[in-house]
Amino acid sequence: METKIVILVVEDEKNIRTALVDFLEYHGFDAVVAEDGLEAERIVGERQFDLILLDLMLPKISGEQLCAKWRQEGLQTPILMLTAKGREKEKIAGLNLGADDYITKPFSLEELLARIKAVLRRTDPARAVGQNFKFADMDVDIAALKVKSNGNEIEITKREAAIIQFFAANPNRVISREELYKEVWNETMTDLGTRTMDMHIAKLRSKIERDSANPEIIKTVRGAGYKYET
Repeated sequence: METKIVILVVEDEKNIRTALVDFLEYHGFDAVVAEDGLEAERIVGERQFDLILLDLMLPKISGEQLCAKWRQEGLQTPILMLTAKGREKEKIAGLNLGADDYITKPFSLEELLARIKAVLRRTDPARAVGQNFKFADMDVDIAALKVKSNGNEIEITKREAAIIQFFAANPNRVISREELYKEVWNETMTDLGTRTMDMHIAKLRSKIERDSANPEIIKTVRGAGYKYET
């Protein structure tokens, strides 16, 4: 039986809160609610969530304060900010606090659903593609650290498996080197990190590409990063 994704909805407006919970539950999510920042802080301290929908304009503790506090404490849960503020500087400020995405009220529920799924794919590729999946013409077994292609079995490292899993969860999207490093290594990119990642990509290409000098699976997008096309 598949475990449901649990989302915390932090929203002080009752009508919006109720509509969000109904919508999420209709689409198969479990929803837990918090009506103000103080309640959200308590709930997050008591249990884990797969994603937090966080309104910025909250009583007692603001969404900005909560997001900053959670990230400073090391909380890794994806945060999608909900706000009536639409100005670019406030959007950037929210993302700089550690939010994974941002949506401005009023928004369509269809857009919200798409953003939730996109954030979950980016932050938890295992949830998006699982442990066994197709990658180009290969069969990937993450648990066994093996890739099968044309009857041949190729062994991969845990890091290479994480790279493949992340690309598989984000097809047809340019992935910057900074994003890939942050998601796979869970660290901020440094000069040493750049060289480390380049070495891992080169090694992985030597295993899975027909011609690693002219890659067709994990392509380089000059000046932007990498892309896995399906």
